[in-house]
Amino acid sequence: MATRGAKPKPVKLRLVDGTHRGTRHGDNEKAKEAVEAAAATFGKLKKPTSLKGEAAAAWKKYIDPAGWLDASREPAAIAFCELWKEFMFNPTGFPASKHGQLRAYMSELGLTDERNRGDVDDGKDKDEFFGD
Repeated sequence: MATRGAKPKPVKLRLVDGTHRGTRHGDNEKAKEAVEAAAATFGKLKKPTSLKGEAAAAWKKYIDPAGWLDASREPAAIAFCELWKEFMFNPTGFPASKHGQLRAYMSELGLTDERNRGDVDDGKDKDEFFGD
């Protein structure tokens, strides 16, 4: 059965994108310690040697820049890259059910949130009314 609303964001992702609030999520120092303990337990996310072609390119493009991911997310990252390879091989024959899976993996890995992309300066003038 599906649950309503957005999924809770992982602690490390909240710390990275600056949305961790002490009043809502607890002390920042305790959160950082928990994240460091988890990173020490699981280790850094490394690209498997079995990924080839478009799957390896997807890992390099989407997973490598995502510094908030640790090895506990490896199965989801591999599945995302393999689905991406299938999509790139035959975009018109890629069924809607697999599109849903691809979107779910992207959401689970934190790839769909624009705030995770860092400060991107595209050289355009900033709007004086909206604090871009």
